[in-house]
Amino acid sequence: MRFETWSKGIATLEVDCLVVGVYDEGELSEEARAVDSACGGRLKKLLARGDFPGKPAETLLLADLPGLRATRVLLAGLGGKKSFGRKTWRKAWAAAVAALSRTGIESAAVALTRPDAKELDDYYFGRAVAEIAASGLYRINDLKSGKKPKAPRFARVLAGPVPKSAAAAVSRGLAHGAAIAEACKVQRDLANLPGNVCTPLFLAEEARALAKRYRSLRVRVLDEPAIRREKMGCLLAVSQGSAQPPRFLVIEHGGSGAAHPVVLVGKGVTFDTGGISLKDPPAMDEMKFDMSGAAAVIASLTLAAALDLPLRVVGLVAAVENMPDGKAVKPGDIATSASGQTVEILNTDAEGRLILCDALHYARRFQPAAVVDIATLTGACVVALGHHHSGAMGNDEELVAELVAAGVRADDRAWPLPVTEEYAEQLKSNFADFANIGGRDGGAITAAAFLGKFTQGLKWAHLDVAGTAYQGGAQKGSTGRPTPLLADFLIRRAGL
Repeated sequence: MRFETWSKGIATLEVDCLVVGVYDEGELSEEARAVDSACGGRLKKLLARGDFPGKPAETLLLADLPGLRATRVLLAGLGGKKSFGRKTWRKAWAAAVAALSRTGIESAAVALTRPDAKELDDYYFGRAVAEIAASGLYRINDLKSGKKPKAPRFARVLAGPVPKSAAAAVSRGLAHGAAIAEACKVQRDLANLPGNVCTPLFLAEEARALAKRYRSLRVRVLDEPAIRREKMGCLLAVSQGSAQPPRFLVIEHGGSGAAHPVVLVGKGVTFDTGGISLKDPPAMDEMKFDMSGAAAVIASLTLAAALDLPLRVVGLVAAVENMPDGKAVKPGDIATSASGQTVEILNTDAEGRLILCDALHYARRFQPAAVVDIATLTGACVVALGHHHSGAMGNDEELVAELVAAGVRADDRAWPLPVTEEYAEQLKSNFADFANIGGRDGGAITAAAFLGKFTQGLKWAHLDVAGTAYQGGAQKGSTGRPTPLLADFLIRRAGL
């Protein structure tokens, strides 16, 4: 999509459609009043009939109003004026994009009244306009054999009104928002693929393809013998029951000099049956999304390269398939991690932490400034936080707070959970250094406590995105989260 700004004279804009806001009970916003004035009061007359009450996320398309260069006007509901804020604004613009995508409209000027600058400043206004518009046009990469519907014609957005003093900040936001939406598309496209297509080998090839596309990216792929040489016994324990060989991806952006990088670590279980501790059949198909953490890492490295962030970023992806074959790891087996610590595997469905622990140990060689792992790790996190917030945990309070703040700014929220020493006590084992599960109570936290045993001396945070990375049921599909959060985190770290 193309994104531009406009400053004044909404009636003179040569676009296919003007998008203006209407408050509850038909009250016109400022730019809607300007449109109404130009077309001889037509909007007020229409609203007086009660045809459009202005409820949040409602839309109404009007055509051929006099006095305007634009051929159409789209009314978007803003809800009550007293309660109007950033969340309602985002809903209104998202609803408008959805409505525009169903028409032949190619260009639109968004003139929705903005909330207070404290809620949506110039930069985040531009970023939200671009991110919501581009993400709203996303179409699932399905493998249906029928004729594909035509792509929406909507391809140009003018954001405003933008005074000269704000033009640079809004334009920067538009550029960043477009890049974030493209990164989210990378995550969603990967995660939406079925497990028989998106295998560990497939993820490796996708990473190599990105390195060809972006000069700043360098990719190394460790095959099974190389993984064995790294003594990643926990990762290999998970993969040993699958015919699909594991892969370990190292994706680097920015030079390899003295700079201490940000290291992102992604859980890449391309399909998770639970192994011998087999999952219940209902919704097991959704376990193709268990590589969403890996997809988010690949997406974040794509963003770093697309924006040429002046920041060294390393992405580590542990890619495996968890299957219940005759060679599969069994409950009670003991594996030796790359750190040398031994783990009693009491539940083979707690496999994500096993591959992550070896990846986190691998991260040490980069002498990182910060390490963040991203994983659809526990159903317990969904029980605790639902599908609204990702869980944020770690051994460094400042880093966790940095991620939580990034989520607030990006409208991709995370919530901090405690990881104190009491939770690690639940991982005691009679036969190994510790077990891979700690019982039902505090399951999301004991999973993080397990990872914490491999991150001593590192500034580390963990994002459990089991409840936020994808939707199930009729709306099944990847959400693209937490790529917006990670994008904001990296952009801030880069000082842009």
